[in-house]
Amino acid sequence: MEAARASAGSPLPHGGHVVARRTPAVPTDAPVALITGASSGIGAAVAARFAEGGAWRVVLNGRDRTRLDQVATATGGIAVPGDLGDRDGCRRLVESAVELGGRVDLLVAAAGIGWAGPFTDMPAAAIDEVLAVDLAAVVHLVRLVLPQMLRRDAGHLVLVGSIAGAVGVRQEAVYSAAKAALTTFADSLRYELLGSRVRISTVLPGVVQTPFFARRGALYQRSRPRPVTPGRVADAVWDAVAHDRSEAFVPGWLRFPARLNGAAPSLFRQLAARFG
Repeated sequence: MEAARASAGSPLPHGGHVVARRTPAVPTDAPVALITGASSGIGAAVAARFAEGGAWRVVLNGRDRTRLDQVATATGGIAVPGDLGDRDGCRRLVESAVELGGRVDLLVAAAGIGWAGPFTDMPAAAIDEVLAVDLAAVVHLVRLVLPQMLRRDAGHLVLVGSIAGAVGVRQEAVYSAAKAALTTFADSLRYELLGSRVRISTVLPGVVQTPFFARRGALYQRSRPRPVTPGRVADAVWDAVAHDRSEAFVPGWLRFPARLNGAAPSLFRQLAARFG
């Protein structure tokens, strides 16, 4: 599949906004970033951020072929559409990325889906889908790309979690559980990577201005915390890779409720029940 190169003014879906980019030619020996969830929202913003300056070749995955092609055109990336809801989809994606780019130097696992409502109302199929996309797919993708990173003794894994995984969110029990598991998976794997030059980072955003809420079936209606832009999360991903940061909260103040929940869970739950 040929990479589609952007021209001035190419549209990029960017959390509901259109962003114009001019993408320079990328050297064929530039490192390769595999970005999931790249057809919109955080993934599309990460693709745009890493395409800037022509320092990275970006391989983009998403389920919406039309939007993914638009992002690929705007970023000079390579679109590899597909569903990550099963192991075969993950395998096909990594095989395609290696075939097209020669290797994967960076995995940004930004794909995610949600479901909002009482847990007792959540259909079994929705439980399976959230766990498959938000947790199992990430684990399988890491399993597939990590061995070649270890052989080269170089690479970076960025897992996009959520503040919901750090504190729990009412009526998002399964989504919160999946994101919490991602953080623990990263912590555990980090110990296994000691002594190597392969790095792993977690980026935990709060509310982000993306189509996520409409797709989960319930719009975000709280006045606080205010949503941040996908670009702000993309900047955190870039910073984590550039400066080898193991963890980043977006916005940064979310670190405090996460730490409070870890240090004094009973107090946090009382506060959350009162003000949440």
